[in-house]
Amino acid sequence: MFGKQVVVASRPLERAMMNMKLPRRAFLHLAAGAAALPAVSRITWAQAYPSRPVRIVVGFAAGSAPDIIARLIGQWLSERLDQPFVIENRPGAASNIASETVVKAPPDGYTLLLVTTANVINGTLYEKLNFDFARDVAPVAGISGNPFVMVVNPSFPAKTVPEFIAYAKANAGKVNMASAGNGSLSHVSGELFKMMAGVDLVHVPYPRGGALTDLVGGRVQVVFATVGESIEQISAGNLRALAVTSATRSLRLPEVPTVGDFVPGYQTGGWNGIGAPKGTPSEIINKLNTQINAALADANTKAKLASLSAAVLPLSPNEFGKLIAEETEKWDKVIRSANIKAE
Repeated sequence: MFGKQVVVASRPLERAMMNMKLPRRAFLHLAAGAAALPAVSRITWAQAYPSRPVRIVVGFAAGSAPDIIARLIGQWLSERLDQPFVIENRPGAASNIASETVVKAPPDGYTLLLVTTANVINGTLYEKLNFDFARDVAPVAGISGNPFVMVVNPSFPAKTVPEFIAYAKANAGKVNMASAGNGSLSHVSGELFKMMAGVDLVHVPYPRGGALTDLVGGRVQVVFATVGESIEQISAGNLRALAVTSATRSLRLPEVPTVGDFVPGYQTGGWNGIGAPKGTPSEIINKLNTQINAALADANTKAKLASLSAAVLPLSPNEFGKLIAEETEKWDKVIRSANIKAE
């Protein structure tokens, strides 16, 4: 009005400068202080975190190994951070439902994901996911790793991995390899063995369970199974363990060699960790990482994980991110080479 142009300042600092004159040095000091505010608020936010319940989303049913591990860590975090860490089971679609739930959640630290090996396999196995796991989930901490074991029926002619390879080559296409289903870790572990050992095994998927039952019954010849699910049958003499799939021998099966002893470079197994939506403040991620690694250093936690045939996997966020990247690349190659499709 009155023909004068009205200027509206868009920032508080600019409005302040319009209303008073400041020496240049004072202005620069004020500007620097304003720029530091976001970092200070993030640190304050992290110090106050959590101020309400946190949910850990698990892509498997209650009572499953991932669920038990999530509850173990959730209890520790609840006791140390004075807020409930509630387990929310979202089974289905090989854990993709749970992953999408977390990806779409606000990146504020109040929705976490129990990450498993299935997450890195699914990125290649499923062609039309609504998210990119490696891109959309921020690594927080590792929790545990568990080896698989290559088991056969006691009546099978081979008693060692070299004998198994020789028999499989002499009987190409006649040895049945059972798994927990197309794209399961037991399946891709077997496919990796086929590729590296140069053998032709016939894949028989058991998506609803029963692979070990049929192995004991002699209807299939080999399974790459978790140590936890097979150790009782091994101890009872119903299955023969040829080798474990980890880089070193298993504490539960110390007399059993590794596959890598005979097929150099072969290594596989399951692992678990915690992830968060991308964009979750690093201060919150580091706070969670510190507490989770403290849990993994606790003797009681180690013992409970050992009872599940799992070993602690203490990792920094960067180290866990590196593991995810390496495993994604590894299983991408296997799935594409073997032309594995989701069921």
